[in-house]
Amino acid sequence: MPLAQEPCPAVVNPLSDAETQALLGQVNDWAIESGKLVKTFRFANYYETLAFVNASAYISHKVDHHPELHVTYNTVRIAYDTHSVNGLSRNDFVCAARTDALLG
Repeated sequence: MPLAQEPCPAVVNPLSDAETQALLGQVNDWAIESGKLVKTFRFANYYETLAFVNASAYISHKVDHHPELHVTYNTVRIAYDTHSVNGLSRNDFVCAARTDALLG
C-alpha cells in the first residue's frame, strides 16, 4: 500500500534510524533536520501558498497529527515530528506523503 494511503494509528512507536532512512526514500525531497522531517514548498504567489496551507491543514486535522508551519509570501516550510515518542514515527512520513500528493 502506498505510504500516502496508509492509516495513521493512534498508538505509535519511535522509528529506528534504519526505519527512518527507509521511509525517507519514500517521500519526495524531505530531509531530517534537528530530529524533524522537513520540507520547504515554493509557490508562485500568496494565494497559492495559502491554498496549500489550508489543504495541508485539512490533512493534519483529519488524522490529528499537526506539523510546525512557517509561512511566507511564497514558501511553506513544514516540520513533522511526534511529540508522544519524542522523535519520528511512521505517522510523520504518512502525513508527508499525503502532503506531497496535494501537488501530485
